Amino acid sequence: MRVLVAYGSKMGGTRGVAEMLGADLADLGYEVDVRPAKETTDIEPYEAVIVGGALYYFVSWHKDARAFLKRHRAALRQRPVWLFSSGPLDESATQKEIPPVRSVRKEIDHVGARGHVTFGGRLEEKSGSLPLGDWRDPEHVRRWAEAIAGELAASGSVD
Repeated sequence: MRVLVAYGSKMGGTRGVAEMLGADLADLGYEVDVRPAKETTDIEPYEAVIVGGALYYFVSWHKDARAFLKRHRAALRQRPVWLFSSGPLDESATQKEIPPVRSVRKEIDHVGARGHVTFGGRLEEKSGSLPLGDWRDPEHVRRWAEAIAGELAASGSVD
């Protein structure tokens, strides 16, 4: 089964989460392509799609992720889709479930996404008063990849 992990990332943190997710799904037996959402023009070869976007100040999701969902809305409604956000610059994403921001909630409805998760973010370059660090948790990503694989298997969406 081919799975696409498309992402919108400004400084590379969300790209890193997408790559972790892709590697975990590949370990679970899926054929996975991890691609920037902006550069992905065709999703027809994929049986399932995961779209991630960087989250800014708990208000806005990365524009490339939003544009990807809008551009492929009809095709996405025909296959299993999950969304993820990357952004909190603290441990909160591993301590509790963080609901999607309003714009992402709308996209969940528009594409019929099966689920959403928020992962911790990463900031390596000084940006105002924001703290520097990496709050991405590979185990959190792995657990979500396993949950997706379980849903695909249960729904018969695997070979």
